Amino acid sequence: MLNISQDNINDRLADKQLYSLKVLKTPFLSIYLARVLIAIGIIAVISLFMPWQQNIRGGGKVTALNPANRPQTVQSVIPGRIEKWHVSEGQYVNIGDTILELAETKDKYFDPEILERMQEQINAKQSSLIAKELKRDAYQNQIKALRESLNAKLIQARNKIDQSIFKLESDSIALEAEKINYTNSSNIFDRNKLRFESGNISLNKYRELESKFQAAKAKLVSQENKYLQSKASVSIARTSLAAIQADYAEKISKATTELQATLADINDTEGSVAKLKNEFNNVRIRRNQYALLAPQNGFVVQALRAGIGETIKEGEAIVTVQPENPDLAIEMYVQAMDVPLLTRGRKVRIQFDGWPSLQFSGWPSVSVGTFGGVVQVIDKVNAENGQFRILVIPDPEDEEWPQQLRLGSGAKGWVMLDNVKVWYEIWRQLNGFPPSLYTDPTGTDNVKSEDDKKKQKNK
Repeated sequence: MLNISQDNINDRLADKQLYSLKVLKTPFLSIYLARVLIAIGIIAVISLFMPWQQNIRGGGKVTALNPANRPQTVQSVIPGRIEKWHVSEGQYVNIGDTILELAETKDKYFDPEILERMQEQINAKQSSLIAKELKRDAYQNQIKALRESLNAKLIQARNKIDQSIFKLESDSIALEAEKINYTNSSNIFDRNKLRFESGNISLNKYRELESKFQAAKAKLVSQENKYLQSKASVSIARTSLAAIQADYAEKISKATTELQATLADINDTEGSVAKLKNEFNNVRIRRNQYALLAPQNGFVVQALRAGIGETIKEGEAIVTVQPENPDLAIEMYVQAMDVPLLTRGRKVRIQFDGWPSLQFSGWPSVSVGTFGGVVQVIDKVNAENGQFRILVIPDPEDEEWPQQLRLGSGAKGWVMLDNVKVWYEIWRQLNGFPPSLYTDPTGTDNVKSEDDKKKQKNK
């Protein structure tokens, strides 16, 4: 038991002969399994400290970066009936090629000579407009002549007033002279009447003086009548001036009213002419819309309306055209919490549906069958599903994308961020935290691990 002797009982007994010893012995497979598990544990622990490149995963589809290069529907500007198809699905068309022809469905445009009829209406309205413009000119000339005649009449009336005033002043002076003459004659007559009554003068002399007195009195009365007539002439001249002004004001007002009515009629006719011209041009342009043309070079993908004689509405899509050489991009959707970590120029690894690949998101260097991309556009608002859309274009420094890609094909992408330890990535995934960066989009440093967080907190 103490193994003092050099003789070993194991050399004398065979293990196979003793069942109890055989059962107590450790199996070889258990020893091998234990060694394997220990090796796996050591490798796992070492792996926890290996670098892992964080990434943001998103799904999407192939699209075109330029909206003009995406599939577009060709719509009809006018309602109509499909008369004839000039292309078939999958056919290549150049810009301006006729895709189909439409026939008119509105009875308003059935007349094949509608443009000629509308042109005749425009000509008639324009002739009427010319006649009304001549009538306008006539009224304007009439108003001008009335105003000139009024000015002449006013000048004559004012001159007549001035003459009447001058005559009134002259008669007023003459009246004052006659009054003085009458006063003198009256005084002389009164003195000589006393002398006659005293017998100092003869009867003939007295009668002569009396005759002169009566003549002076008659002249005074005559001059007073002339003065009153001159005064009445001034009033009559002023009344005549007011009558001339009132008469011509009525005539000018009537002519002005007619002129305004004519101008209103002219404006109404001009509006009618403009409306007819507008309708004429609309009909002419409408006739050019009967042929539906290809908006750009590309392929006819799908006819949305098919049968001959089928009617379509205004603005209804008829056919889809795919541009010839679209600038391919990936339309990916990412979670809202990952958007702040995205910036233009970030590298992306892409896996296309239909292309076999083996993707290691944490070690893109060992990925097989994936293609490189670069983040080009990050939407400012979220999509309907609550996620944010980004557009990824081919990476010029990486392998070219397959030529067989078609718009609408599915794709998965991984926006590559910075490297962290594997244990930190596992911890982040278990806690549902967003990825972290060494440097965020604003340029400030982020904490890379819990130890770094504690160090920063202690500082």
